[in-house]
Amino acid sequence: MGTIKELSTLLTNQIAAGEVIERPSSVVKELLENAIDAGSTRIEIEIEESGRRKIRIQDNGIGMTKEDARMSIKRHTTSKLYSPEQLFRIRTLGFRGEALASITAVSKVTLTTSTGEDSGVE
Repeated sequence: MGTIKELSTLLTNQIAAGEVIERPSSVVKELLENAIDAGSTRIEIEIEESGRRKIRIQDNGIGMTKEDARMSIKRHTTSKLYSPEQLFRIRTLGFRGEALASITAVSKVTLTTSTGEDSGVE
């Protein structure tokens, strides 16, 4: 029997997440960029034990629908790009569709969002 084996999906996601999320400050950076891209004018950050216990970002951005919130934590999903041509005209901080998926691969996440037209979703 050979010694080379295919990695599980869980393990490959965790390894890939390490390329985006190296430490708790990376989580803060990615979530701040998401808040800015969402048009937030107010962003609150709560950190416990240097981000190892808790990182909480609350903002007043445009929010997401329930469907978009569920999609946002999957790898390679984004609302910023739909064609290769757009890649050279991108004007947002985030666009690759990796940050939220990477964060959820290496941590326990609660995502709460509202578009203002609904009661919100967690």
